[in-house]
Amino acid sequence: MKTRRATVLILGLLVVAALLVVGCSGGTTTTTTSAPGTTSAPGTTSSPGTTVAGGLPDLTGQNVEVAAVWSAEEQANFQKVLDAFAAQTGATVTYTSTGNDIATILGTRIQGGNPPDVALVPQPGLMTSLVQQNALQPIGDVVGSLMDANYAPVWKDLGTVDGTQYGMVFKAANKSTIWYNVSAFDQAGVKAPATWDELLSAAQTLSDSGVVPFSIGGADGWTLTDWFENVYLRTAGPDMYDKLTTHAIPWTDPSVTTALDALAQIFGKSEWIAGGNSGALQVDFPTSVTQAYASPAAAAMVYEGDFVAGVITSETKAKLGTDANFFPFPSINGSPTSAVAGGDTAVLMKDSPGGKALLQFLATPQAAEIWVKLGGFTSPNKNVPASAYPDPIAGAAAQDLANAEVARFDMSDLTPPAFGGTPAKGEWKALQDFLANPSNIEAIQKQLEADAAQAYGG
Repeated sequence: MKTRRATVLILGLLVVAALLVVGCSGGTTTTTTSAPGTTSAPGTTSSPGTTVAGGLPDLTGQNVEVAAVWSAEEQANFQKVLDAFAAQTGATVTYTSTGNDIATILGTRIQGGNPPDVALVPQPGLMTSLVQQNALQPIGDVVGSLMDANYAPVWKDLGTVDGTQYGMVFKAANKSTIWYNVSAFDQAGVKAPATWDELLSAAQTLSDSGVVPFSIGGADGWTLTDWFENVYLRTAGPDMYDKLTTHAIPWTDPSVTTALDALAQIFGKSEWIAGGNSGALQVDFPTSVTQAYASPAAAAMVYEGDFVAGVITSETKAKLGTDANFFPFPSINGSPTSAVAGGDTAVLMKDSPGGKALLQFLATPQAAEIWVKLGGFTSPNKNVPASAYPDPIAGAAAQDLANAEVARFDMSDLTPPAFGGTPAKGEWKALQDFLANPSNIEAIQKQLEADAAQAYGG
């Protein structure tokens, strides 16, 4: 999951160069859907002002193209959303799966004067780059009222560039969840904590009872960046988070010190970590999940996003809701409910009736529920009920994300790849060094700043 985003990040941040590329990748696939009983007739239009189900326009005879990275099962599930749109509007909908080449493919299409009507981009930096290339249409007048009705204000903000709305997050991931072994908590008499102090207290109680509190997948540096981002968002706040993301402040800033000090309250206790600090550096993400639900469990808790549930169900015998559950990443010093998120953002590339109508459809809870019920999908739409999800755990994680007072995208996915997505240096390597020696915070900050300055070209 992170690998795909890191790959797209490289392309996204190089989108200016990608716009000059001639020729598309051969890895794309396309599918076309027409409403039952309709035919595709290029050049024909529907009667002005005609509307059909859900207030959408009658698009009989019109073609709408949408591009996204999704393939395989994700493509099949999104296709059902597009099928419903086609059935309601009479449009013929063509879906192009770009895979990880979305920046290059969109750049080539823009260069040729033939972009798709709508694209769903998996990284907000790519959206911003496309805005800077004048390649996107503002969508405030298209979906603004729908977003006001269906989304918390923060989600509207995440689709805004320089005060103008260009994007709408359709598919999201909640990366602010800590998963726990229910039996381990019950036996130690521990309840799910709501604050950082309660988390530390719970960890001490678990340790005193003979259970290691945390499983950490330190071999995958991205899990450590996610740990840091959640702590930093809560200790420094969203404005400082944005400044650090763009390197408007250095990594030697006192706000980074505060976050690392807090993180060291966990990383600095080797007995709280399965395998100790050195052992955690040999554990990859899937193993960090499975060892928390082994028999006997190697640890009581594992931090990562809502996609942990997929590892639990596919790789362990634990049952969601019975053996495995989660709690939101805790508040620190009274911080508001906050979420670090990943997501795919819908953008309008053509000023076309079909593209606008598709965005309006995607902004509704009805469109989101189609994919939600199929599983593997989290909607930031607050009016999608938790009961629509395949299980209560997925529903609860989605509701936490949709209702967060503060939300920011994964920081490491927004930074230059040489800093935020390279195993051998940058944030991944520095935070692995921090996990190995959590006492040397000043040296880690200097290391982070040196790598950031080089990556940002400053």
